[in-house]
Amino acid sequence: MAAKLYDLELSGNCYKVRLLCALIGVPLEVIPVDFLAGAHKQPPLSDLNPFCEIPVFQDGDLVLRDSQAILIYIARKWGGESWLPTDPAGLAQVSQWLMVAENEIARGPNDARLHDKFGYKLDVAHARAKSARILALMERQLARDAWLALGRPTVADIACMPYVALSHEGGVALEHYPAVAAWVDRVKALPGFIGMPEI
Repeated sequence: MAAKLYDLELSGNCYKVRLLCALIGVPLEVIPVDFLAGAHKQPPLSDLNPFCEIPVFQDGDLVLRDSQAILIYIARKWGGESWLPTDPAGLAQVSQWLMVAENEIARGPNDARLHDKFGYKLDVAHARAKSARILALMERQLARDAWLALGRPTVADIACMPYVALSHEGGVALEHYPAVAAWVDRVKALPGFIGMPEI
């Protein structure tokens, strides 16, 4: 029986889950959520995730929220050591980028996109400043290495790529970050890659 993803097509966090499943070859039943109508804040979705957010991922009796946690589960259950290693050093190197996805990228490129594309009332100047800082840090990393961690594609790249690739929707251009743009293209070239609107 396929795992289920309660999904919003325009959400980068939902897309991360769809993308990793596509790259690994995990069958996935995608269930669209009427986000604008607030379906994620009502039963049955609010029963599955009391945080009233998406994505929500269900594999049998297991229900998970938070895209980074879902990526960890998928990688360990179906992806093996290549996507998320279990040795302490490798796991830590990948995990530190999962934290970047949850923090600097979420509050930078993602927030700028929420403001410009979806009309969220937030400090867009602050979001763009945070975007510039994290993209400069990523540029340094990716000018040295093809991937964010371990010299190969891992869940670190899948967690971080979507909102970076969508940064133009928040008024943040990648033209000043050629190594970052080349990395996005490398992710797009992975066998099994699927896109989303604007990627």
